[in-house]
Amino acid sequence: MIKTSYKGFAENLLFALNIFIIFFLLVGGSIVIPQWLQPIGRMHPLIIHFPIVLLIMAMLLEFFRFKDRFQAEKLYHDFTAWLWLSGAIFAALTAIMGLFLSKEQGYDGDVVQWHKWFGVIVVFVSSIIYLFRDAGWYSQKIARSGAACVVLCLVVAGHFGADITHGDNFILAPVWHPEKKLVPIDKALVFRDVVEPVFENKCNGCHNPGKSKGGLILTDEKSLLKGGKDGKLFVAGQPQLSLLLQRIHMPEGEKKHMPQSGKPQLTADEMAIIYLWIKENALFNKKVIDLPVNDSLRVLAANYLKPAEATEEQYDFAAADDKLIKKLNNNYRVIYPIAQESPALGVNIYNKKTYQPKALEELSGIKKQVVTLDLNKMPVKDAEMKTIAQFENLRVLNLNFTDVTGSNLKTLASLKYLRSLSLAGTRLDHEAIKQISAIKSLTKVALWDTGLPDNEIAELQKNNKNIDFIKGFKDDGKPVKLNDPQVKNTSFVFTKPMQLDLGHPIKGVDIRYTTDGTDPDSVKGLLYKPGIMIAQNTSIKARAYKVGWYGSDIVQANFYRSTYSPDSISFIVGPNSKYSGDGPKTLIDKDLGGNNFGNGKWIGSQKDLVVYMQFAKPVDLHTITLNCMRNIGSQIFLPIGIEIWGGTDATHMKLLSRLNPAAPKKDDPFMVKGMDCNLTAAHPLTCLKIIAKPIQNLPSWDPVKKQPGWVFMDEIFLN
Repeated sequence: MIKTSYKGFAENLLFALNIFIIFFLLVGGSIVIPQWLQPIGRMHPLIIHFPIVLLIMAMLLEFFRFKDRFQAEKLYHDFTAWLWLSGAIFAALTAIMGLFLSKEQGYDGDVVQWHKWFGVIVVFVSSIIYLFRDAGWYSQKIARSGAACVVLCLVVAGHFGADITHGDNFILAPVWHPEKKLVPIDKALVFRDVVEPVFENKCNGCHNPGKSKGGLILTDEKSLLKGGKDGKLFVAGQPQLSLLLQRIHMPEGEKKHMPQSGKPQLTADEMAIIYLWIKENALFNKKVIDLPVNDSLRVLAANYLKPAEATEEQYDFAAADDKLIKKLNNNYRVIYPIAQESPALGVNIYNKKTYQPKALEELSGIKKQVVTLDLNKMPVKDAEMKTIAQFENLRVLNLNFTDVTGSNLKTLASLKYLRSLSLAGTRLDHEAIKQISAIKSLTKVALWDTGLPDNEIAELQKNNKNIDFIKGFKDDGKPVKLNDPQVKNTSFVFTKPMQLDLGHPIKGVDIRYTTDGTDPDSVKGLLYKPGIMIAQNTSIKARAYKVGWYGSDIVQANFYRSTYSPDSISFIVGPNSKYSGDGPKTLIDKDLGGNNFGNGKWIGSQKDLVVYMQFAKPVDLHTITLNCMRNIGSQIFLPIGIEIWGGTDATHMKLLSRLNPAAPKKDDPFMVKGMDCNLTAAHPLTCLKIIAKPIQNLPSWDPVKKQPGWVFMDEIFLN
């Protein structure tokens, strides 16, 4: 009787659960799950494996139940029945939890719907099999078909569940979508081929049209620009203010850290790629090769791209004699191979004072091999075009700032391979227009500062659409904004006084600067002149000015003096493992961390950070500077307290200085600041303990709240 009552209760429970599921499917669109029920829905991933195991076991036993050897086994039939019953009940409970979970924000789209319906089919089919498996019409064929149907639906539902959790086509991706072929760097776009793959591999599992956690989708440009329920994902050009980077760089244990703990995390290179992409204005159509060769983003992108496809030109002539090339080379004429193992040669001729036409005539022995000829600023005359025309394989000719007038350019028409002709800075006459048009092989001609009127150049372009005419900058009389002054110092940390080195690529520019934190202007700012020395911690703000131009943007550079270095350094209380840099020596390596706190050059902690230093010989210290970061959006604040302890040994240290900065404000801007701790008097010290205290309770206006803030340091300077 007890067994029967248990079984009857379970059967009634299964019936009730099925009715509830049907009810939910019919009116679920108008149901709102209260907050206290949401934890039940979130248990869906926790118990989903129980019905899977039970139903697979029941399917295997059901598949063979009609064999002669098992038909008379009561235990076999009873055990199978209990497996079907318990599996169906757990499947129903799991389905209900999933239905609750699907009502939360971020669970919509076709994938969630397919997962839901296949899960519900598993419940209904397994319930039907249990209820009718003892009926007279229930045959071996029906049993096997039903069991196979349950397992098939389990597999399909599991596939879609994996897509929801891990991203599109997670299970079959290695088979259906093999690893993408690397894109050649010369054809790659920064976003499509470098940034987007990071999102695809690490983020899109939770932020796709089928599962948009936080209302955020990262699969297309429009959705990226839109952001999620917490606002815009990034501020183009300002990575330090971008929510995306704040979430990425949060400690992995934080609730809002992205990706969530337990999922594949972004590597340091991937974080740097996203940071640099946002810093460079988060453009979606920019080509990788449009970035400067030494640009950090381009260097990182090269690791994920294929080298540019070979475009080396093939030549049908033999190489010149090495002895002849060596003989023709001198102090004013350089002959060099265009590429390794290539017969093609390039020629550069220098020194205007020593130039004679014979410098070209002497090259007759290698006239077939010369493909580039650079005569920039040489006094080349029109008559020498006949000599140049003998270089039958010439591709590139530079006649910038020569004495050519263009009256004999038609002689070059015989050069069937000549593609590029530079005539910038030459005084071309009207006849040159017709002469250039006669050279049919040209694809690029530089004509800036040639004296040719715009209308004639326009007519030339109209008649030669296959040629790119480079005209240069046209002064329309409107002021142009100066580009920024350049801080040319190679190091910003020094031990002895150093010279400030500022410059600007445009001649005649005045550079005004300040050292008191104010913005320089054309009147109050100090005029920069070479020879200015920096002897102490200094923050320089500089701006370029020139009559007839708009002033440049302000450039800021911080210089730090570091007279002493400890003989040993260690942590008494260390940083967070994610922001530990290269250990304690990170703080004395004289390598500033810049604006990216996740680049491995910063030390970060949410607890008191305690640093211990030792010196082999006593040192007289007056000032200790902690270089710290403030980035309110990432919960990084300046220390709320700094203590300096020192003495002759670790057991006899006294408090030498205490610094308590002002309380943070909501609108405090991003900054990297040296926090100066002045000792009350000079002390000969051999031991030093430095304590930097983070804010323990975030301000009420901070969105995270009720958690400690972060303190970040990249250097400690001792003077």
